[in-house]
Amino acid sequence: MLIARSLADLACHLSALGEREARALVPTMGALHGGHCALVEVAAGTGAAVVASVFVNPLQFAPGEDLARYPRDEAADLAALAQSGCDLAWLPSVAEMYAADDATTVEVAGPAEHWEGEHRPGHFRGVATVVAKLFGQIRPDLAVFGEKDWQQLQVLRRMVADLWLPVRIVGVPTVREPDGLALSSRNRFLTAEERSRAPQLYAALTEAAGRLAAGEAASAPLQSARERLRGAGFGTDYLALVDGPTLQPLAEARTGARLIAAARLGSVRLLDNVAV
Repeated sequence: MLIARSLADLACHLSALGEREARALVPTMGALHGGHCALVEVAAGTGAAVVASVFVNPLQFAPGEDLARYPRDEAADLAALAQSGCDLAWLPSVAEMYAADDATTVEVAGPAEHWEGEHRPGHFRGVATVVAKLFGQIRPDLAVFGEKDWQQLQVLRRMVADLWLPVRIVGVPTVREPDGLALSSRNRFLTAEERSRAPQLYAALTEAAGRLAAGEAASAPLQSARERLRGAGFGTDYLALVDGPTLQPLAEARTGARLIAAARLGSVRLLDNVAV
């Protein structure tokens, strides 16, 4: 596996991959786990040359959020990427990614406006900007993202469609622990006692999704799910039934509906979603 830390090295290594018909990008912020490895494996399975980025993007963290605390383990990340079939790892510095005279960011609306967009103002601007930069640097034919960050996936799909970017966005189903907890880099911050309760988020969503699929209006199943999480010690930022692509709230299930949630357990904020 090749490793690039500067734009000059990146250009050189991309040239070395030039004989492959297609190029796939897997953007990550490091602290890799099985979910990230699944993204790389899906990318490699297409036959494309796989480039994975490891970059903790400061632009998507608001003041007071956990940028400094975000886990970092470069050696483990590189080993995981190599084992999963990555051809080139791109590890830029902040200075390499954001030049001192940068004057452009990508403003997003539509599916970015609610939920995470309200709880983390500016977050999706940071995500869209860094992903647009990665698209410009790597020039991928496809880019692979996990469905765990469902809203992020829809924001990026909307950006690519609106800006006519020649990149195919591929979503990969959420990878879970045997008890249902969605894999996340932040799970390592759960205490043992919190970890034992964390699967209640997925369980609450799954139960509500079953009731919605059976024809119930959204209000009662969502309220039951919120009460279940409150009883398990969660603080719920939101738990909602939405249209999958647009993230607009729904009063009842329909084709393409999604249950999304963000809930706090101790110091950890967990995101999850399920199809309905």
